[in-house]
Amino acid sequence: MPEVLTVGDRPIAVLRRPGRTPGLFWLSGFRSDMTGSKAEALDRFGESHGLAVTRFDYSGHGQSGGDFNFGTISRWLEEAQAVFETTTGPQIVVGSSMGGWIALLLVRALRRRGSDRVIGLALIAPAVDMTELMLAQMPKKYQKLLDTQGYVDTPSEYSADPYRINKAMIEDGKAHLMFGRAIETGCPVTILQGARDKDVPKEQATKLVEHLLTDPVTLTLVPDGEHRMSRPQDLELLARSIEQLIAG
Repeated sequence: MPEVLTVGDRPIAVLRRPGRTPGLFWLSGFRSDMTGSKAEALDRFGESHGLAVTRFDYSGHGQSGGDFNFGTISRWLEEAQAVFETTTGPQIVVGSSMGGWIALLLVRALRRRGSDRVIGLALIAPAVDMTELMLAQMPKKYQKLLDTQGYVDTPSEYSADPYRINKAMIEDGKAHLMFGRAIETGCPVTILQGARDKDVPKEQATKLVEHLLTDPVTLTLVPDGEHRMSRPQDLELLARSIEQLIAG
């Protein structure tokens, strides 16, 4: 059973696996949760290696409370920071899609406070500046709806129900944009990217590499990989990548 951490007025569900450090800290993607295939694979990795694992659901996601329609990058980042503060010792942060963006924002916030507890980043199809990417990929008619009614429901191949995109989330994202200036993490960064990813194109990953000017970066482009990156071979690649980060 998850424990509950209250952040603001939102009850945030957290799953923990006890173990040694470095701990593994999971950040899910947009509309995803901590019981997805990659998160479960990370937990199994922690179990087999005796490592602590921390997972949680953003507000409006999975087992956490709060209304998804009030969700913003600021809010989900605040929750990530609050859960991270309940961990101890060095951590490897693993972020998928939007979670990759939040991972970079989390590390930036920690470094500004003088914390160097993040010793490695594993980013899977990192959707850096996701809100701008969403807007760019949105048909003109949806962009107009977003402006006039404040939200738009877009079809998704990952759900029978459409995904609601709120203008408030898009506008809030502007305060967290990372591209356009150097990104410093202070730790090694591993990026796993599917070449056939339609949601977060491979160009996003190469653009991120170009912004990581001071940290060791490894980009693995999987020729037949798609956005989910959750096939057995993808999960094995993730496991090997984390082992390399642990080994230093």
